[in-house]
Amino acid sequence: MFSGFWDTSRKSPFGGAVCTTVKAENDALASRQLVKGRNIVAAATPDEVEFGSMKYFVLCGFGGLLSCGITHTGIVPLDLVKCRIQVDPAKYKGIFNGFKVTLREDGGRGLAKGWAPTAIGYSMQGICKFGFYEVFKNLYSNLIGEENSYLYRTSLYLAASASAEFFADIALSPMEAVKVRIQTQPGFVNTLRAGAPVIYREEGLWGFYKGLVPLWCRQIPYTMMKFACFERTVELLYKFVVPKPRDECSKGEQLVVTFAAGYIAGVFCAIVSHPADTIVSKLNQAKGSSAVSVAKELGFGGLWKGLFARIIMIGTLTAAQWFIYDAVKVALHLPRPPPPQMPESLRKKLEAKQA
Repeated sequence: MFSGFWDTSRKSPFGGAVCTTVKAENDALASRQLVKGRNIVAAATPDEVEFGSMKYFVLCGFGGLLSCGITHTGIVPLDLVKCRIQVDPAKYKGIFNGFKVTLREDGGRGLAKGWAPTAIGYSMQGICKFGFYEVFKNLYSNLIGEENSYLYRTSLYLAASASAEFFADIALSPMEAVKVRIQTQPGFVNTLRAGAPVIYREEGLWGFYKGLVPLWCRQIPYTMMKFACFERTVELLYKFVVPKPRDECSKGEQLVVTFAAGYIAGVFCAIVSHPADTIVSKLNQAKGSSAVSVAKELGFGGLWKGLFARIIMIGTLTAAQWFIYDAVKVALHLPRPPPPQMPESLRKKLEAKQA
C-alpha cells in the first residue's frame, strides 16, 4: 500500500541535500544512484540510513515520539498553570500567582496532574507530526519538481506540516481531553485510568473528540509556523550568522543552531495559536459548550489570557523538540539535510535569462 510513498520519496529532490552529489564515474558509484540519470546517491556513509526508505520514515517517527513525549511531559507543571489561567483568570491571576495558588491547594504533587495523558497523547502526536512531515515534504516536492521545490520551499514546508498535523491531532485529541479535565475541572478524578471511563460514560466517544476542531485550529497554524519558520530560520542563520559553512561545523555546533532556530520558531508558534489554545482549554473544561459559545464568553481579551506563560513554555518546548529530534537523527545515522541549494538546472536558466 505504501510502496508508492517510499518510491516517490526516494526520487525527491530533497534527497539531494543529504546525499553526495558527485558525478558517477564508475559502475560502482552509478549503482548507488537513487534516480537514473541524476547525480544523487543513497547515502553519504555506509552506515547511514537510506533517505526516503521505510526505515528512514519509521525512525523519524520515533524521533518525533521522543521529541514531543519527553518535552511535553517535562513541562506539565507550567502547562497546568497556563490552562488554569485560561479557564479561571479571576482565581489564577498570572503565572507566578498560579503556581502559588496551586501549591497552596494541591501541594507539590498537584503540579504533576495530567502527566500520564500528556506523555501518551503527545508521544502519539509526535510520531505523526515528525514522521508524516518527512513523508509529505518528500511526496509534495516530487510532485512539483526539483526547481519548484526550491523556489516555493516555504509553501512546501507549510503544506507538508499542515498535512502531518491533521493526522497528529486525531491521535492527540482523546488524551488532550482527559488531560484538560484533570488539570482544570474541580472535583474531577486525578488519573488517566479513572478519568477516561468518566468521560466515556458521561459523553460517549464524542467527549474525546469534541475539542478536535479547535485543536486543529490551534495546532495546524502552530505546526505550520513551527516547521516553516524553523526551516527558514536555519537557512538564514547559516547564511548570515554562523561564520562558516554548515559542512564545516561540528555536530555540536549544528545542534546549537538547531536549538536557536527552534526557540525563535517557538515564539511565533505561541502567538499565532494562542486564542485557539484558550478555547480548547475552556471547551474541555465545560460540558455541553461549543467553540463559538466559549469564544463569545471569553471575549477578545480573554482569548489572550496566559500568553506570557505560553510563550515561555512553547519557546522552550519547540527549541528542545528540534534539538532532541536532530540529536536522534545524529544518533541513528539518519540523513540531515543542510539548507537547500539552488538546483544547477535553475541556476543555468536564470543565467540564460540574464545573458
